[in-house]
Amino acid sequence: MLSIYARIPARLMIFSAVTLALAGRPASAKDFDDYMGDAKNYVLAPLHWDGTDWAWFAGSIGAVAAAHHFDDDVRRHFAPSHFDSSDPHALRDILPTAALTGAVLVQGLMGDKQSLSTGFDMVEAAAFAGASSYVLKFATRRQRPNETIDSDRWFKGGGSFPSTHAAVAFAVATSFAERDSDHPVLRRVFAYGLASATAYIRVKDNQHWLSDTVAGTAIGISTGLYVNHRAANSHRTAGNWSIAPIGDGIGISYTHELR
Repeated sequence: MLSIYARIPARLMIFSAVTLALAGRPASAKDFDDYMGDAKNYVLAPLHWDGTDWAWFAGSIGAVAAAHHFDDDVRRHFAPSHFDSSDPHALRDILPTAALTGAVLVQGLMGDKQSLSTGFDMVEAAAFAGASSYVLKFATRRQRPNETIDSDRWFKGGGSFPSTHAAVAFAVATSFAERDSDHPVLRRVFAYGLASATAYIRVKDNQHWLSDTVAGTAIGISTGLYVNHRAANSHRTAGNWSIAPIGDGIGISYTHELR
C-alpha cells in the first residue's frame, strides 16, 4: 500500500480551479471534472508506464546527460558579454507558441469543431508541461548561464532546469502536429520548427544551458503525446483520493494499491 499526502495552500487550489473552469467553459464536451481527471492521470502516469514508456524516459535522461557534456562549449560558442540575471525576452520567446495556439482556437470558435478540440488540447498540454517544468525547477534550482559560468551549479537557488519555454513550445507543437491531417508532414515541420526555434533562442540569448532545453523538449513531447492519447489511456487509473481542509490550506491524500 502506497500512501502520499500533500498540503497545498487554499488560494493555490482556488486559482487552479478557476483557471481550469475558464479554460473548459467554451468546450461543451469537457467540464471541470474532466480537466481534474486529466490532471490526476497525468500526475499518476508513471505508475502505469510500460516498457516503451520507461525506454522513452531512459532515452530522455541519456539525451539530457549527453547535452550536459556540451553545456560549457555551447555557452562559449555564443560568447555572452556579461552576466545579467534578468530575462527581458521571456514574453517575446513564448509569443510564437501563443500565436499558434490562438490561431487554432480562433478557427475552432468560427465553427471548426476539430480545431476547437485541438486548441483546447494544446492549452491543456501547455499547462501540464509548464507545471512539470516548474516542479523540476524548484527541485533542482540550477543557476542559469547568465548567472554563472559553471554548468554544475545545482541547488543554488536558480531556475534554469528545465526550460519552461521549450517544454511549453514542444507540448503545444506535439499536440498540434500529431493529429490526423491532410498535410501531416507540413504540419510537423511547421510546429516542430517553431518549437525548435524557441529552444534555440533561449540558448542563444544565454537564458538556458543546452541541457535545459533538451529536458524541456522531452517534457513537452511526452506531455503533448499524453494529452493526445489520454482517452485511450483513461482506463489506466488506480487509487483513491480524499480532500479535507486543514488550517489555512487543503490536505490531499492519495492511496494506491501496489500489485
